Amino acid sequence: MYLEKERELPVIAKTQVLVCGGGPAGVGAAVRASQLGVKTMVVEMQDCLGGVATAGMMSHWTGWSSSKILHQIQSRCEKKGKALGWIDQKDVRDITIDQEIMKIVLNEMALENGIELLFYTMICGAIVEDGEIKGVIVENKSGRGAILADVVIDATGDGDVAAYAGVPYYKGREEDGKMQPCTLMFKVGGVDYSHAVLPPSFETRVETEKGELQSLAKEFLPFPAGHVLLYPQHTPGTVCCNMTNAINVDATDGFSLTKGMLTCRSQIEPIIKFLREYAPGYENCWLMGSASLIGIRETRHFEGLEKLTPDDILKARYFDNWVVRYASFNFDVHNMSGASLDETGVQAKWNQPDAYSIPYGCLLPVNVESLLLSGRNISGTHLAHSNYRVMPIAMALGEAAGTAAALKLKQRLKSLRDVSVKEIQSIVGE
Repeated sequence: MYLEKERELPVIAKTQVLVCGGGPAGVGAAVRASQLGVKTMVVEMQDCLGGVATAGMMSHWTGWSSSKILHQIQSRCEKKGKALGWIDQKDVRDITIDQEIMKIVLNEMALENGIELLFYTMICGAIVEDGEIKGVIVENKSGRGAILADVVIDATGDGDVAAYAGVPYYKGREEDGKMQPCTLMFKVGGVDYSHAVLPPSFETRVETEKGELQSLAKEFLPFPAGHVLLYPQHTPGTVCCNMTNAINVDATDGFSLTKGMLTCRSQIEPIIKFLREYAPGYENCWLMGSASLIGIRETRHFEGLEKLTPDDILKARYFDNWVVRYASFNFDVHNMSGASLDETGVQAKWNQPDAYSIPYGCLLPVNVESLLLSGRNISGTHLAHSNYRVMPIAMALGEAAGTAAALKLKQRLKSLRDVSVKEIQSIVGE
């Protein structure tokens, strides 16, 4: 044990709304709060906004929600992409992500809205007084310091701020704590689109001259890799690969997270060799690049005033106090003991009747004032989380959090619990 000497920390910034994490949830929160006229700052550990959508090299927006800001981003990316060299391809859907163009678009949106950005910065503590968060402790190349804020939005994914602030949580699956595996996305070039296979799901079967592709992957790829998920991109001959796999990783533990990254990166070369040998259209493919941010699907689930359950999703429950509408996806549980879909996951046989809503209480932690949960760290069960964790829903949750924060401050309310849900709905709804 080493006892660090007590020291005074400089207050490096003060703001009205502090958004911790610049991924989809953080972007939604910051843009909406700033558009509503409150001073907003984003602290992000990467060198860009977007999280998994940019630094994580995610291939496409999967799932859907009522997010208005997502529509703005997609429209701006399309215009920017055509100016910077997108090639129109019939096989590329509107939801495909060009990660480099999105970095530029998100920067522009932040600066246009007066959002203060602080990159390369880690959250390493929360400042809580009498049950109310007052700011966070951060560290970067400048050293250690404090950022004070009237409202803090935790959009870190793992809920780092809420954990430091003492909000109760559990990790992973309720019965055993197991968490979904992590993935490092990468891109290959040199793909012949004229006959390339592009299986979009675990349950997509692709028959080739050498056998069924998913079965071949289980046989020849290094465990726990063993599935084929390939997605087209806007640039000719480019495909995004969602095929690396690391199980038994706790992304809230630095050593475990490092092990997960090493495992995933070690699988890239065998995967490319496999694609050249067994996947039609990939005979001459080559590695273009890999993500700098590993994709983490699951860590902490926090205790909020309300908790979203699988039954809420399956029955498409409509909450009177909704702050997200039209949330739509499946139970996307990746296998926690190997490759492909977990036995609890449902994709091809998903028959949920309609989109569902998410209530405001899922964003409000039970015991800390002036703090909002946003993104995959909201209050919900393991199985429900496998649905709402996707980026479009996370962005909508961010919009709701940013709206609630702005309304509290502009109306000088004592508590986030006093914010009118009807007013939130009037801003984020359609």
